[in-house]
This record gives sequence, structure tokens and C-alpha cells, in this order.
Amino acid sequence: MTPFIEIRDLTVRFGEVEALRNVNLEIMEGESLGILGRSGSGKSVLLHVLRGVEPFENISGQVIYHVGRCARCQHVEPPSKVGEKCKCGGNLEPFEADFVTLGINDADRRDISRRIAIMLQRTFALYGDERVIVNVMRAVEEASGGSISVNRAADLLDEVNMSHRMMHVARELSGGEKQRVVLARQLAKSPMMLLADEPSGTLDPKTADLVHESIRRAVGDFNMTMIITSHWPDVMVELTDRAVLLDHGEVVSLGKPSEIAAEFASMAGKMDDRKEVKVGAPILRCRDLSKRYISIDRGVVRAVDEVNLEVYEGEIFGLVGTSGAGKTTLSKMLNGIILPTSGGIWCRVGDEWVDMTVLGADQKGRATKYMGMLHQEYTLYPYRSVIDNLTESIGLALPFELAERKAIHTLVTVGFSEEEAEKVLSKNPNELSEGERHRVAMAQVLIKEPRIVVLDEPTGTMDLITKIDVSKSVLNARDELGETFLIVSHDMDFVQNVCDRAALMRNGKIIHVGTPDGVLSLMTKEEEEEMLGN
Repeated sequence: MTPFIEIRDLTVRFGEVEALRNVNLEIMEGESLGILGRSGSGKSVLLHVLRGVEPFENISGQVIYHVGRCARCQHVEPPSKVGEKCKCGGNLEPFEADFVTLGINDADRRDISRRIAIMLQRTFALYGDERVIVNVMRAVEEASGGSISVNRAADLLDEVNMSHRMMHVARELSGGEKQRVVLARQLAKSPMMLLADEPSGTLDPKTADLVHESIRRAVGDFNMTMIITSHWPDVMVELTDRAVLLDHGEVVSLGKPSEIAAEFASMAGKMDDRKEVKVGAPILRCRDLSKRYISIDRGVVRAVDEVNLEVYEGEIFGLVGTSGAGKTTLSKMLNGIILPTSGGIWCRVGDEWVDMTVLGADQKGRATKYMGMLHQEYTLYPYRSVIDNLTESIGLALPFELAERKAIHTLVTVGFSEEEAEKVLSKNPNELSEGERHRVAMAQVLIKEPRIVVLDEPTGTMDLITKIDVSKSVLNARDELGETFLIVSHDMDFVQNVCDRAALMRNGKIIHVGTPDGVLSLMTKEEEEEMLGN
């Protein structure tokens, strides 16, 4: 049987770095192939080469598509359709196209690329102010200038279990709902192949399961070939027929998803034993803290309800709970981003307690300048080098030699070796892996010398190996810089690895404060499903 795609000796370089090295792989029509690998292993680069809409300056080898194409209208179908009639009345004949030798403006390459759907991590690409059903209808208009009926768009939303949100405005959807609308938009183009790059990487396990189920159903109903990357080995087992393990751009293993997942998990190793750390006196406290919102649909919403809490200097403190429990709202109040409806917040600066509810440079402003926050959807300046991102771009004006020294020291603190830190300074963010970008973003917060750092879902898009690296980065930053961390996370494994104490939130209230293991023992089944997955 002729493969759908043949990849022969594929190599892609970015400067001195080989993102892919002599990759050889065959993908059969109708197959679901999983790609596992640590951050920076080349997973996303491989998917973008297969998509065929981006230029790569330094690329060699072959990526050959075997398809059926109509000579009359240039419509493309998978190879099993060769010999059948095209919808225009012409015949589908055998056709080959090498994406490496054909330029991105070549008509043959574009004909095939139009039949390939893609879902990207951290990118939803929706019309935020348009209704969901309009977003799906506009997908065909963008791709070919054609149109689909309202009924057809509604059918596609049924396919991805989003019919109950079709009249919602897209920007008001949750992350998992947006990702399913993205899938419906791609299905509207009647693709022959789906490329899914970490499609649930930023989602909690419970929401990710909904996205995975939608993908599984769509692949079966539309008879698509699928290639999916994920940092969750379970996804490989659940969604794929075969799996590939990539490491440093090379194919290390190819075989059964369960075996490849186990091999990848073994690469992660384990955390070092935690050292006992003595924390200091309280540095942040709140009393009877509440935040209420008025909702037309729900009336008075108690996002945070009469919370009492103390965080100690040098402590790594976790806020855990299901979506809507109030942990993000609480963290933003403690960080001075939003004001409470009632209650008090105080932060110790030196030996003095500052009232965070009183505005002004001598009150709240005196404390917030020593606070930093790394959002889950962090942003680096894409066209500035790493050293610029760590200095000038964030208003940190230093002589170059001092800036370089401070930047290297901070990068080492978050997990780079000194040699790696020196090399990465001149690179732009798009030359880095996802894990490297996250560490640079953390360095961007730490280089301002905060006393308290809030991390919002710091491991949301990471593979197992990078999660361990980030865990070590947080612990090392506490040891080297004396930072106090407040971590908002769905990832209970991460919380158990790094946090000294944690608070379990439910319906705006704190249910329990204690060790991570103690918090875990008090979780409901729903909370375990969302924060622990399978």
C-alpha cells in the first residue's frame, strides 16, 4: 500500500540549531499518529512542515504527498480516491507533490494545503465579537470564497458538542469551548487531514477530555488522517494508532502508543527529594476578604467570600480549586490588580504593614512595586532579543555589561545552564521552544527583583520533562533569590512537588489550608477529575 505521506531525511535548521535531523517516517491514509517529545524536540516544527503554508529557509530532504487530483479543477482527495470521479465530473488521477522542493506559492502545494486542517496550541483565531455559528460559516468563506448553510454550520457544531453555545459571542467562551469551535471551523473546510498541535495544552484535564472526545469523534466521522502532538502521554494511548518519540529533532522510537508513552515518561525522571525549608514571618495577609460582582443572569456572584489567609515570607503557597472556585480572583486581589468589595489585605514591606486597599504611591503602590505576576497567557516581545525582553522592553535601563550579567544570572536561576543562558541572549522568542519561552517569561518577572511572585497555571502547556524543569526553577528561585511564591494551579502533581502549603477553594471560600497531601485528601470526585485527570 502506498503511504499517504513519505518523509525522507527531513532536516530543518534555524541558524546553528537543528530543529529536525534526518527524520524518516511514513504516514498511511486514515491513520492517527501521535508525536511525543519534550519541549524543543521538534514536534511543532514537523507539523508546520507538513501543513505546507510557511517557508523554511534551511530545509532539506523530502515530504512527499501521494494524493488523487482532478486535472480539470485541481481538486485534491486522499490516495484511496484515485480512479473515482471528481465532483466537477473529471477524474481523480495519481499525483505526487514534494513540499520541500515546491515553494509556498506553488499552485500544486497550495491545492494540497487547502485540504489540511490545523489546531494550534494557545491560538484560537476566532472572530471574538461574532457569534459562534457565524464563526463556523465564515471559515469556508476565508478558505475558498464559498459558503455553507446555517444548517450545515449547526451540524458541525453538533459534531463538536457545541450546539448549546451556537448563539454565544466567541470571546465569551471558555478555552475548551473555543478550541471546539476552532475544530468545527476546520471541519467546515472538509479536510482530508487534521494536524493538532497540543490542542488541549492550556486546558485542565476535565475540559481537555471534552476536546479529545470531539477530536476522536470528528476523525472517525470525517475519515480523516490525523497527526497530533501532546505533552500528555495518555492522549497518545486514547487517540492514536501509532506514536513517535522525538528527541532533539530525531526519531528515537516508533511503535505502539502505550509503549512510546511509557518510554517518554521514563525520560522525565523524578524530582529530587525536597529539602526542609524554614520560612519567615507573615508577609501577606487578608481578613474577611470578599469580592462580589453583579450579573444580569446570576444576580450577585460571590467570587471570593469572607476569606482569611496568611502567606509567609519565603513560602511557596498554592491556591487550588476547580474552574470558578475563586482562586484567580483571590490571587489578583492579593497582588493588587483588583480591589476587594470588603475586607482587608496587608503586605509587609520591610518591617511595616501596608494597607493594599488604600490607593496611592505611599500605600498600595508601595507594596505592588515589589510584586510580580506571570500569567498563563504570557507574552514576550517577538521581534526583540531575549536580553531586550529582559531589560529595555520592560523599562529596565542598565549599562549593557550589567544588563548582560543580570540577565544571565536570572536565566540560570530559572533553569538554563550558564552556557545556555549566554547563547539564548541574542535569540528572538520565536527561535525558542515553548519551555524555553516560559522560562524567559519567568526570568522577565524575576529580573525586576520582586519579593512576592504570583504564577498563574505555570505548567499549563508543558510536557512532563519541562514540568519537572519548571518545578526545579521555582524551588531554585526561592533558594537563590529568597522569593515568596503564590501559585494558582490545576496541576496537583506540580503543587505537591513545589508547594509548602496549599489552600483548597470551593465556591469562593477557603475550605482547608494545609499540606498539599492534606488538600488532596479533602477533594471531591469532581475536583479530582478536573485537577488530576486520569
